[in-house]
Amino acid sequence: MNKKTTIYDIARALGITVSTVSRALNNVPTISEATRQLVLAKAKELNYSVNKIASSLSSGRSNTIGVIVPTMQIHFFAEAVHSIEKELKKHNYSLLLYQSNESYSDEVNGVKTLLEAQVDGIIASISLETQQITHFQEVIKQGKCLIIFDRTHRDIAAPVVKLNDFEAGYLATKHLIEQGYKNIGFITTNKEIAIFQDRFSGFETALKEANLPQLDDLIVRGELSIEAGIKGTEQILQSSIQPDAIIGGDDFTAVGIIQALKAAEIAIPATGVIGFANQTFSSFITPTLSSIDQQANKMGEECAKLFLKMVKQKDPYEDIEQVVLDPILIKRKSTCRIDK
Repeated sequence: MNKKTTIYDIARALGITVSTVSRALNNVPTISEATRQLVLAKAKELNYSVNKIASSLSSGRSNTIGVIVPTMQIHFFAEAVHSIEKELKKHNYSLLLYQSNESYSDEVNGVKTLLEAQVDGIIASISLETQQITHFQEVIKQGKCLIIFDRTHRDIAAPVVKLNDFEAGYLATKHLIEQGYKNIGFITTNKEIAIFQDRFSGFETALKEANLPQLDDLIVRGELSIEAGIKGTEQILQSSIQPDAIIGGDDFTAVGIIQALKAAEIAIPATGVIGFANQTFSSFITPTLSSIDQQANKMGEECAKLFLKMVKQKDPYEDIEQVVLDPILIKRKSTCRIDK
């Protein structure tokens, strides 16, 4: 059985100290570039590979970061994760990804698994089912970096990167009002997740400012999905007051709204539809879907920046920051009336 190459073998081959090899492999700035390149070339020649477990035990760092998202099927989360990985790779961090699939128990297991993998921190967006937060408190208790993004929880004492979701709901509703819509429906989740509650508050405020009524028969709380959008729209269309616009809690729900309106032979944008997240498909469906862009790339970048700042601090939580990004209205055919 072949003996695995160690840093001692590299040091002997080059006639330098083990500590010099270690510093060169770990990009310590006191080592010259010439020496670093010499060590890297010899390491490659000898088929040296880093023992990450041993390295993390000796340094207290694994140079890995865990990321937990509800699902990678939603482009917003895929884009945010890509941005996180891109930024952290510049600083020699690897990423371990875990999907909760909107399940609280899966999320708890994800945190446990990542902590057992000795990650240096966790960046997470909570599932729709999550109410208890003991698993996230354990991350903080262990002194690991924890950052919550997009879907947040008011009782998690950790840095946050999120959208101004009140403004997002307000912006979507105001756009509809400016297009002449008055009987505006809303299909959203019945889960107590802050971002969805904030969006609905923005919706309520925009209606009040325009002296328009909030029509309870046009409000449906349930799930967020294409199927939920279809069923919610069918329910709304049975009410005595007919909507002239419906807001979807996300773009998938908005797609369901469009499908149900088409099935009922209701023209769009005579009846307007808008969603949230600005999914890639939004600009390819018919009609193209107006949406609120949540700045996924920027959100990922800010998460990475916060982590890199926290990991350098003796106490990662000495300064708990909150980064709030502005929503961007993307106007497309589903809300832009021909005469407007």
